[in-house]
Amino acid sequence: MITLTTENFDERVLRSDRPVLVEFWADWCPPCKMIAPILDEIEAEYGDRLAVAKLNGDDHPEVAARYNVLGFPTLNLYRDGEVVRQIVGARPKRRLLADLEGHF
Repeated sequence: MITLTTENFDERVLRSDRPVLVEFWADWCPPCKMIAPILDEIEAEYGDRLAVAKLNGDDHPEVAARYNVLGFPTLNLYRDGEVVRQIVGARPKRRLLADLEGHF
């Protein structure tokens, strides 16, 4: 899993040659802790065609604000430097994959 910061976000996400699923999260967020193992599984299963990354929104609020992230967890799927899907809140793996279907 890629750990993002303000400094590496553009390079690792916007200039990526494959889609990137970014979780905006916070230490105090219980749903963020619930979705973490699901994201690990998605990365293990789809890592050849989808990068999975995390950005702590409390530590890097300027990036969260740039993408109108108002709550945690928020999952943004980026392709070719653009957000193609935004999902707010934790959900089971099956539903998350269904929400992402056709985007990577």
